[in-house]
Amino acid sequence: MTLFWRSFLLIAALIVVSVVASFQIQRVYEREPRARELAQQAVSSVNLTRAALVNADPFRRRELLIELNEREGLRVYPVTNSETVAPLPPDPLLARVVDNVRAALGGATRFAYGRDGMEGFWVSFFIDDDEFWVMLPRERFEPRFALGWLGWGAALLALALAGAWLIAATLSRPLRALAGAARRLGRGETPEPLAETGPRELATVSTAFNRMARDLQALERERAMVLAGISHDVRTPLSRLRLALEMSGAEAGAAQGMGADIEEMDQVIGQFLEFARGENEVRESQDPGALLHEVGEHYAKLGRNVTVRAAPLAPFAFARMALRRAISNLIDNALRYAGEPVEVEARAEGRNVVIEVLDRGPGIPDGEAERLKQPFTRLDPARSGRGGAGLGLAIVERVARAHGGRLELRPRPGGGLAARLVLETAA
Repeated sequence: MTLFWRSFLLIAALIVVSVVASFQIQRVYEREPRARELAQQAVSSVNLTRAALVNADPFRRRELLIELNEREGLRVYPVTNSETVAPLPPDPLLARVVDNVRAALGGATRFAYGRDGMEGFWVSFFIDDDEFWVMLPRERFEPRFALGWLGWGAALLALALAGAWLIAATLSRPLRALAGAARRLGRGETPEPLAETGPRELATVSTAFNRMARDLQALERERAMVLAGISHDVRTPLSRLRLALEMSGAEAGAAQGMGADIEEMDQVIGQFLEFARGENEVRESQDPGALLHEVGEHYAKLGRNVTVRAAPLAPFAFARMALRRAISNLIDNALRYAGEPVEVEARAEGRNVVIEVLDRGPGIPDGEAERLKQPFTRLDPARSGRGGAGLGLAIVERVARAHGGRLELRPRPGGGLAARLVLETAA
């Protein structure tokens, strides 16, 4: 789960809990005043009814009861032995109303929620030794749910959730930009400077990242200048040595050995220059299969047994010279350390293009593949005396990262090594 959704859901959960708790608190604190009000209404209704019945003309009591029913919704019935009453439901509000009414009318007061199938809030009272029921409308004592409050609560909740969305977006947007810049920096690209604005903590992180990116770029430039300068300065005396060897008239065997040493030194210097050059080539959409066949034709002219098999591939944007250099490095490694034949295969796997260089050599021991991708690293026990500066795989790894991919060194079924160059075709 992303930081944005985690922050939004956390803030939203806190808001929802707060709103629900607010409604619950409002209900709890509203319950006691409402219970006192309802109890007062019940007590007043009982007292007025008793007083009216006691003081009314016996011949006009029926008319009085009819008038109380029509105006106040009250009904009065005498208690009988055959009546059936329904108890009050277990509601906190009704429990408080009962306590308050009994405190005013006496402990002998009885209550019911229905009598002989007639629903209502029934309260008993006495006139001398006779017991009567007075019924109040049940609607007064049922929980009230105000739709207006529900609408305001929903509006408040929606507004709070929108605010939570904005807060989460404000937090995640700079971090998302930072993650993207870090990925580009890891691929060897030069990311755009991050905006050093916003909250103090995020601005501090952005400032530190920008400073780190500038320092890394300066270090990369200095390293490239040093390597390029050293390589250029060394190639000049190598050219003089090659010329002096040709004019020395030395024996053929000695001259051939010294010439091989000079050629090996020249190849090492070439690797230095390639590594120092970096990957600043402009990428263009082109066919990777055509590039592979071009590389295969180059090795065929050199008389090397290199077979290229490329499935039909869709064009995508890549740096042509950098990719050719990476494939050539893998083929040269295979020819140098494993011998012929070498096979090159290319195919599409999802959104990636996979280029494999396959050999039947001794392979690489387990656990050494990642170490060999580091600059100036060689597998000494198996490759001593083979030349090279240990930069070939580092150059391939850099090219793969620049194209959003990776270099994988895997054992080949049946023996040998499978060097997989995985390139991302779509960002």
